[in-house]
Amino acid sequence: MQLSTKGRYAVMAMVDLATRETTDRPNDLSCLADIADRQQLSQSYLEQLFGKLRRAGLVRAARGPGGGYRLARASSEIAIADIVAAVDEPIKATRCEIGGGGCMIAPGPHPGMAVCGEKCQTHDLWAELGHQIALFLRRVTLADVVLGRVAGRAACPTPKAAQND
Repeated sequence: MQLSTKGRYAVMAMVDLATRETTDRPNDLSCLADIADRQQLSQSYLEQLFGKLRRAGLVRAARGPGGGYRLARASSEIAIADIVAAVDEPIKATRCEIGGGGCMIAPGPHPGMAVCGEKCQTHDLWAELGHQIALFLRRVTLADVVLGRVAGRAACPTPKAAQND
C-alpha cells in the first residue's frame, strides 16, 4: 500500500515546518514558497493542503508581509495519522467498496449498477494491513520523524509468527 501524493506531501511539509521550528528560530513563521522550494513540491498544491491542515487545527496561519505558517501544537503532540486524516487521505489497503472492483461485485437492481457481493478471499488480509498502518501512524509523531526516532518502530513479529519463518 502506498499513500497518495496528498498524504505524503502533507507529511513532508509538516515535517519541514516542525524541523524549522525545532532547529531555526522557533517563533518565526514559514512561508509556503520556502517549504515548497526545500521539499521540491508544488506551492499551489501545498496551499490546498495547508487549508485543510489549518481547518483541522494542525497549523496556524498569519497573513500579510512576513506571514506564513507554524504548528498549532507541539510537534510531539501531532501524530502522523492526524496529518493524513486532515487531508482526507484514507488509510486502507483494500479496494473493497461499491464500485471499487475489490470484492466480488454482484449485479445491482438497475442495469449498470453494482453492489458489493461477498468478501473476496483476501479482504481480511488487506483490511488488517490497513489497520496496522493506521495504528503505526497514530504512534509516530512529527517530533519522532524530526528527531530520527522512526526506524525500528514497526511491531516485532509474534513468537508464533517467528517460529513459522
